[in-house]
Amino acid sequence: MDSNALKAFLTIVDQGSFSEAAEQLHLTQPAISKRLAALENQLGTPLIDRSNRQIRLTDSGSRLLPHARKILDEIHNARVALSPNSGQIEGELQIIASHHIGLHHLPKWLRRFKREHPHVTINLQFMESDAAYEQMRKRNAELAFVTLSDSMLPSFNVFAQWPDPMAFVVGSDHPLATMLKPTLADLAKHPALLPDTSTSTYRVVSRLFLEANLPLQPQMPTNYLETLKMMASVGLGWSVLPLRMVDGSLKVLEGVLTEETKPGHPVTRVLGGIGLTGRQPGNAAKALLAIVQEEEGNQNKG
Repeated sequence: MDSNALKAFLTIVDQGSFSEAAEQLHLTQPAISKRLAALENQLGTPLIDRSNRQIRLTDSGSRLLPHARKILDEIHNARVALSPNSGQIEGELQIIASHHIGLHHLPKWLRRFKREHPHVTINLQFMESDAAYEQMRKRNAELAFVTLSDSMLPSFNVFAQWPDPMAFVVGSDHPLATMLKPTLADLAKHPALLPDTSTSTYRVVSRLFLEANLPLQPQMPTNYLETLKMMASVGLGWSVLPLRMVDGSLKVLEGVLTEETKPGHPVTRVLGGIGLTGRQPGNAAKALLAIVQEEEGNQNKG
């Protein structure tokens, strides 16, 4: 079974289009169609239903899909196992990072990585964490640096993780800024500037208000924390942001956590580097992970 044909099959499925799959693999559309046809001829069964405008798997295609991913993962693992364990690290490394990690963590990692491993070409994509999980499932990157999810599937392996403590904040001109120890009940009277309801940050904050039987007034949701910081700084509402983002434009609301939250329910989140279970990281990925673990470990000690 030809690995290139399997890769063509998977890319067509993941992209949902022959033309987009061809572009992804740097092939012509007739070439990728030929690879799929050769695989179907070898297996003696159609894998994709071509009678509709949308890509649909046949029953045989659905049964082949998980095996095709495992086969290509094992080919990848074999290449990793046969690669030199020492000496110069080179080649290409595809990684994904959330926007927040890209702004506040990634620069120091990559600065050091490029200095220590100048022969590695890094292909970097930025996207929201939920989208990163999906791209990793499609094998479109070797590593992703994201907010770890409490509902993360077992198909993902966490290679590195570190806490990202957060705080309730407002702009200096907001009415809550003048209160000595505002409570959740005080916050409930004002608009909340929070990320989308699908994010771990929103779920943590929402749970606090639900347990206190208080209403939450979310306004203008956005997953870009820099945008939430700007809106909070000009007085449009209160927010919950990572402590490392707090500067002179914001005031931390002291006392909210200590007075109204229960032990084990801090407003925090965990960031981390993930890969796919059963797919071994290559030498370049291992080198980057070592830097991440050391840099974030030093940061937390500091």
